[in-house]
Order: sequence, then structure tokens, then C-alpha cells
Amino acid sequence: MKAEVYFNQRLAGILEKNINGYDFSYDQDYISDVKTKSISLTLPKRKGQFISPYIFPFFFGLLTEGITNKIQCRKLKIDENDYFTRLLKTADSDNIGCIIIKEMK
Repeated sequence: MKAEVYFNQRLAGILEKNINGYDFSYDQDYISDVKTKSISLTLPKRKGQFISPYIFPFFFGLLTEGITNKIQCRKLKIDENDYFTRLLKTADSDNIGCIIIKEMK
């Protein structure tokens, strides 16, 4: 499963869930533009992949908590522990901040 990560409505990179965990890499055009910023302090703008056995804390922080989480999961029929699917289904609009996550089909 893959997702496009947008920062201020510009493609910043690709987030992927695979059998080993998660990978994030910045888009080459995004890296080349000196005006663009890192999406997070923990994911500094650079070439290459960031690799983690679990979802990156930055992306986990985009998920809702508490009762809102329960309502979203019930309504969308998503397992509360399936963080990547929750991210894909809920972080594509109406977010606080400048990050949007769009599922790649």
C-alpha cells in the first residue's frame, strides 16, 4: 500500500507500508527545490528512504484519538490498530496543518 504525502498542496513524497514496516522517501522535485522544507524535524529533507518497522511518529500524530477515533473506525469499518488504513481514509482532507495524505490506487 502506498500514499502520496502533500505539504502545502505540493507532492512532498511517498509513504509505503510493506512486509517489513514503513518507508518514506521525498519526491526528487521536492528535494531539488531549495524553497521547500522538511515535512517534519524527524524526517529531514534528503535523498534516500526513511525506514521503520512501525508507522513513523509524525504520521501517527495525524491520526485522531479518543472518541473521534472510535467513531471514525466504526463508521469507516477500520480496525483501530490499522494505523496506515486509518491514515489513508482520514488524512486526505479537513486536516489541521499543511499535510495531506492521498492513497495511491
